[in-house]
Amino acid sequence: MNPFTTAMLAWQTSMVFTLRSMELWAEPTRAQAKLTEYAFEKQRAFAAGAVAASQAALAGHHPQAVVNAALRPAHRRVRANARKLLKT
Repeated sequence: MNPFTTAMLAWQTSMVFTLRSMELWAEPTRAQAKLTEYAFEKQRAFAAGAVAASQAALAGHHPQAVVNAALRPAHRRVRANARKLLKT
């Protein structure tokens, strides 16, 4: 993973966290349902990453390729969340 990709992930993650936190503060009555939705979203990304990493490792790929496979679902989810939050 190159430094630019890592920096973008860090920036997008902090932006998504901040914007989602502001949404939760603005609508506290919906916060519990939203937090549950966010937790499931993270579980799905983690599970997809674990499966992808396992498949890459079993296929005999280089360790960096295994790490990239593990992180790819989280990267996609964060990018999608950032795009969605910036549109609204």
